[in-house]
Amino acid sequence: MIIYGVAFLAFCTLAGIFIGELLGKLIGVPANVGGVGIAMILLIFLGSYLKNRGLFTGKSEQGVEFWSAIYIPIVVAMAAQQNVYGALKGGPMAILAGTAAVAIGFALVPALSRIGQKQPETDVAPSLNKAPR
Repeated sequence: MIIYGVAFLAFCTLAGIFIGELLGKLIGVPANVGGVGIAMILLIFLGSYLKNRGLFTGKSEQGVEFWSAIYIPIVVAMAAQQNVYGALKGGPMAILAGTAAVAIGFALVPALSRIGQKQPETDVAPSLNKAPR
């Protein structure tokens, strides 16, 4: 059912936020450290695991696909909650880290796009110039 996909997504989100908050407390940062990324990793790995076991059906996947269609507005809303002024006030390290992450991401796009492409097959047909004797 579609509701199971939405519930699965909610579970991954809540677990990721909880783990991110816990990581923040462990390293002494009063913030969520990577909670959304952890949630996405959980979503990918647990979803793949459940699908391989036959527990995640096509109808359940529709619930996840529904939320993936509105993913960008959710990310924009989450980014609006971040303390951008605090990051800028914290010094050039925040700007450098953000710029480096974006640059590395752009640099990896060609490499990642090649991974999914098939290699062109070579022509193995016999030559037509040589006639058999």
